[in-house]
Amino acid sequence: MDRVEGKEADLTEQEEFYYYGTGKRKTAIARVRLYPGDGALIVNDKPFEEIFTTVGLKRLILEPLQLTDTLSKFRVVVKVEGGGVSGQAGAIRHGISRALLKANEAFKPLLRSHGLLTRDSRIKERKKYGLKRARKRRQYRKR
Repeated sequence: MDRVEGKEADLTEQEEFYYYGTGKRKTAIARVRLYPGDGALIVNDKPFEEIFTTVGLKRLILEPLQLTDTLSKFRVVVKVEGGGVSGQAGAIRHGISRALLKANEAFKPLLRSHGLLTRDSRIKERKKYGLKRARKRRQYRKR
């Protein structure tokens, strides 16, 4: 048993250093790690271009990296779950912003002024009884 414990200790010493940030948007949660590297962006073990195909979502995700001019300085690895494509893109953007803040505290005024550190708290409103949806009612008939 001593040998197994020794091997586990060797593996923990070889782990890479990274900056971590958690992002949330709607029901999506993104766990973001920034490794020093070439600028690759991996989402759920795939290149992010495969998952986010529209230009708007790609721009949304890359915004914090372009704003701070760190696009080629970090390799971004993301695990995201829950929500749809738009919610996941917003969660990744929020997580990248938080991780960049841990990497360099000087980015805080810049990221804050562009609203990248604020969690977007808009979530789906619950359905109420007697109604068709959250606020949709039956058509009112006067006569």
